[in-house]
Amino acid sequence: MHIKGIIETSFVDWDGKIVSTIFLPDCNFRCGFCHNHKLVLDPESFDSISPARMFRYWTKNKDFLDGICITGGEPTLHKELPELCRDIKELGLKVKLDTNGTNPEVLRQLIGEKLLDYIAMDIKAPLEEDSYSDLTNVNLNDTFDMIKESIRIIINSGVDYEFRTTVIREKHSKEDIEAIAIALKGVRRYVLQKFQPKEVMDEEYKVYTSYNDEEMEEIAEVVKKYINEVKWRGN
Repeated sequence: MHIKGIIETSFVDWDGKIVSTIFLPDCNFRCGFCHNHKLVLDPESFDSISPARMFRYWTKNKDFLDGICITGGEPTLHKELPELCRDIKELGLKVKLDTNGTNPEVLRQLIGEKLLDYIAMDIKAPLEEDSYSDLTNVNLNDTFDMIKESIRIIINSGVDYEFRTTVIREKHSKEDIEAIAIALKGVRRYVLQKFQPKEVMDEEYKVYTSYNDEEMEEIAEVVKKYINEVKWRGN
């Protein structure tokens, strides 16, 4: 497996936990607001990190660390992901997976083997194919059904989870966010993330903006009509 980045100690990638975060390359989406776009478009510009080096660090610090956050790119594109998760679990550490939900069979395997302790799935737009295609810059075709299947798998998994949306004023109306909340009605947790126009994939997004804090609070209050646990993350 090619691992292209690591934050050895993070206090922000898994609420309430101290983790190491690793970054895997490649993605099947081309979201214009992606802040890890170099991992997607030019992964070879990053040196690969030896898994042995990471496991030495994790073994040495496993009494301090709660777990490992696996992010990207899109981690489920890598066939070695289950083996990586098994090795992490054998150290006695928890595993959090960030995903776009396009590989439900991989999620089903990881959940079935009890290799995940937390799943964070991005919801890019209202759950309509045209809206999703606009935000991801890909023709989804059958992939859109896979996204909806991943949502069902996660909800019924017994694993702790969150769904999350990066909110962009020029791309998400307040009605759009409410439509997502309606589609996700009854899920355990929904997180709204303020858009940050730095290091984006598409230059167009550098002039796009986020909602202000007061507006985010208002949006969150609307979402709470459908989902009990709602939070938003800012700068």
